Parts: sequence; C-alpha cells; structure tokens
Amino acid sequence: MGKATGFLEFERCEDAWVPAETRIKDFNEFHTHLSEEARKCQAGRCMACGVPMCQSALRLKGMVTGCPLHNLIPEWNDEIWSGHYEHALSRLLKTSNFPEFTGRVCPALCEKACINGMNGSPVTIHDNELFLIEKGFSEGWMKPRVPALRSGKKVAVVGSGPAGLAVADQLNHRGHSVTVFEREDEIGGLLMYGIPNMKLDKKVIVRRRKLMEAEGVTFKTGCDIGKDISFAELKEQFDAVALCCGAKKPRDLNLENRESCREIHFAVDFLKSATRDLLSGSPDWTISARDLNVVIVGGGDTGNDCLGTCIRQGAKNVVQLEMLPKPPVERAPDNPWPEWPKVLKTDYGQQEAIAVFGADPRVYETTVKELVLEEGKLKAIKTVQVKFENRALTEIPDTVKEIPCDLLIIAAGFLGCEDYVANDSSVDLTKRNTVATQENSYETSVPGVFTAGDMHRGQSLVVWAISEGRHCAAEIDKFLMGYTSLT
Repeated sequence: MGKATGFLEFERCEDAWVPAETRIKDFNEFHTHLSEEARKCQAGRCMACGVPMCQSALRLKGMVTGCPLHNLIPEWNDEIWSGHYEHALSRLLKTSNFPEFTGRVCPALCEKACINGMNGSPVTIHDNELFLIEKGFSEGWMKPRVPALRSGKKVAVVGSGPAGLAVADQLNHRGHSVTVFEREDEIGGLLMYGIPNMKLDKKVIVRRRKLMEAEGVTFKTGCDIGKDISFAELKEQFDAVALCCGAKKPRDLNLENRESCREIHFAVDFLKSATRDLLSGSPDWTISARDLNVVIVGGGDTGNDCLGTCIRQGAKNVVQLEMLPKPPVERAPDNPWPEWPKVLKTDYGQQEAIAVFGADPRVYETTVKELVLEEGKLKAIKTVQVKFENRALTEIPDTVKEIPCDLLIIAAGFLGCEDYVANDSSVDLTKRNTVATQENSYETSVPGVFTAGDMHRGQSLVVWAISEGRHCAAEIDKFLMGYTSLT
C-alpha cells in the first residue's frame, strides 16, 4: 500500500492555509493545495498495515476513532501513489457518497487512528480524499449514473442535510423514485446554512444537487412537512418515508431578561443569516457584528464558525466562553493512540482572532451569569467561573466579572429534533428528544417510516450523518423489496 518506505522518506505536508490576515478579508475557502507530485508522496506515506485502523470506526472509552464510513483508505492511497487517480476515486466512491463535503468539514477521525500517528505524523487522508473528488469533477469523471431500471417504488426523504442526501443517493441508484423535501430555499441543511462559506463553498452543494437531479432525484424546496404538507398526506403518496430533519432545537441560556433582549441570537440563526446575506449579495448584514463587542457561548466547531464570521464582519472584539477546562496540548498518558486525542485544537477562527486581537479568544471554565442592560439594550454580561463536581456544574465563589457585550451568540449545542415534525408524524422519541428506533435499526415506531442522521443519533458529524443515511437506505430498500444489495 503506497510506497513501502514512504512513511520513512516523506514528511507529512498538509494543504496550507491562506494567512489569517489575508483570508479574513472575504468569505472564500482558504486552503491552498499541493501539486499532484507532492500529493502522490503524501499518499505514499500510507503503510502496509495488517489491520488498517483508519477505516475501523472503533469505539474506545465512549469515543470513536477511525472512519464511520469504513472508507477503503489504504487502497485508494496506493492508487494515488501509482497515479491511478480515476481508479482511486472509484474505490473512494464505493463507500463515500459525498467526499467533497467530508474532505472539507470532517475532523478526520481516520487520521486519528492512522498507525503513523502512533510515533509520528499520520497520513494526510483528509486532504487526499478532497484531492480525489475534486480531480474527478475537474476531469469529467463525475458523470450522472442513471439507473437502468426503476422499481416502481416511491420514497419521500424529509430533510436534505447530509443524512437525507445519502438516503436519497443510495435509494435512487438502487432504482427507487426519490423525492427530497426541504423547508429552506436551498438544499443541504446545515451544510448550506450552518457551515460558513469559507469552510464549505456553497457552489459545491449546488454542483452535487445538479448531479443528483441528472440522476433522477427530485428536490422540492420551500416545502415544510408538518406545515405546508401534513405527514399523513406524505405517507399516503409514498411507499416509505425517511425523516432526516436534523437536531436543530437549540439549547438556550436561562437568564433574566433573555426573552426581551434583541441582541441575543442562536448560532444557527446567526450563521444562516450571514450565508443568506452573502449569497444574495446584500450590502448589509441582517445580524451584524460590525464594530461590536461579541461574546460567543460555546467552544465547539459551531462557536468557532461564529467567531470566524464575526471577524469577517468587522467585530470590535470577540470572546468565546467554554464551560469545560482547557485541554492539554499533547495527549495525556491515559489517552493513548489510537483513542480520539483529547488535546487542544486551535481552529481557523481562533487563529484569526489571535492575529486580529492579539490573544486567544477562549475563556475556559466560564459561563454567563447575568445580562447587563441599558435602556433595554445589551451592553455587557457578567460571567462566573464554573467547575464540574460529581457531574454537576457549580459556580466558584468570588469569580464574577463584567465584560462588554453588544452581541451575544449562543452556540451551546442542541436538544434534539424540533417538536412539530415529530408530533405530526407520531413517531416515538427518546429521552434525548431524538427519534426512537430499535438498536441497530432505523425504522421508527410508525411502520414504513425511517430516520437517520442527527434526528436519530443527536447532534453529530457530517460523516456520521452520511453513514447513518447509507444504513437507513439499506433498511428502507429491504422493507420495499424484501432484500437489499445496499451496504
């Protein structure tokens, strides 16, 4: 696999990032890419592993390491090294529906399990994947694959995020007629309106939609199931239904004057607004951080995306609050390879904040205690340090501070699926407010109705949504046909 001595001869070299001072001037994607010869060398670092952990999706201590899609990583790395790009792409597409998405936004669980990472640097699997799919599009290899035969069965997919798209893609190629319903004006779910353009250019989603439409998938946007069309009507018209509506119910802050304060926004609303304005060419931001002191509650990927967006809008200052302690820079002794590394990650937004404001914006073990209003308008917040004791969050006495805040963005996670879809469809829910199924199954309590993605597993990664979509599609196919050839 690759070059036998490649991991000894070639150093890891990732796709470079445009310098922070330059990339904050626009919302363009900010990675530069290696030459083909350099990319071949990176693929050549892949070792001839007897058991390739990169494609394993092992659960260790409650966290997964390795690819949930079980991508055939050593195989296509070997083909890249040999220059057989089209064949490499065919091996990638065997297990992955949308490498152009995961190649941009996935945190690369595969690389965390790469055996090269045990005593050195893992293979650049994430960048190699993106190289292959973009090569495929540029060379014209990504042609429509229209099924030769149709089954006569009709499937409705509610929600066009990565899980819904994966369900639709799999079932369409199997020969079923698939209609995807999306309440927004564009498909993609959080790919479109939850991830900023500099991380995932929206042209990439449009390109995939055109390909899927050419293959026979029907998209109906601006159609909200449970409001515009009842679920009962939908079930009458289709042989099976897949609910892939995400887990978009945001976690709020329990603060006095929260409801009346117009300067507080949920992260997804803020990011959606920014993307809408960007795509429409609007000269003004509907929700603007320009010249404001911004506080973001939440230290995860969504909070980081809000941070990068605020900087590009011209924020005066940005602070990011995180309730958990600061992670170590290197793996702790009790967190060995190939476990998921619980280490400090300074993402693009934090890098940009350091470049613009001169310091890391993150404040750890801290949360919002009180809003400070002047004439009904937010002017500051009072924070307090916290710690977890016996799984309970407690405040540390005498640690209250007041910091300027004109705009407060809540990126504190989600509380499961939105109520109206679940209520209208009558599916059972779990205690986590996700759609209930039997273990290792995707069929809901309503016969013929299935679910996948965040709506099923809770807030998670794009790669998990695609994986769930594929498994859900196989179960739907078996329900419709009595057997399935999907994997």
